[in-house]
Amino acid sequence: MLAQRVVHADEKPVQMLAPGEKKTHRAYVWAYSTTPFSALKAVVYDFSPSRAGEHARNFLGTWNGKLVCDDFAGYKASFELGITEIGCMAHARRKFFDLHVANKSQLAEQALHSIGGLYEVERHAKEMSDEDR
Repeated sequence: MLAQRVVHADEKPVQMLAPGEKKTHRAYVWAYSTTPFSALKAVVYDFSPSRAGEHARNFLGTWNGKLVCDDFAGYKASFELGITEIGCMAHARRKFFDLHVANKSQLAEQALHSIGGLYEVERHAKEMSDEDR
């Protein structure tokens, strides 16, 4: 995975029951995947007992590529170490969608239209060769 120039990352909460405990607590599974354009199609799941950013830093180690992720603060220290941040448009789109549903915001509607245009470009790019893309 870390031989790739671009990696996608996201973390999801899961309930964990520790041995000897009666109640579950929130732990996290971090998913790291290759891009749709990569010859390698892979996802690596990394379990951690918390959402602390150190878990992402430990997984990424000295990797120095481009990370597609949401705006979670846990990734920020990695960007200070040389990883390039690429914001996830699906996460950004969701915020505009929620704003539009709640308030019929014209600005949010414009943003959704613009993001739709980006998605259209991506659909066309998916069919192109690496060189043309």
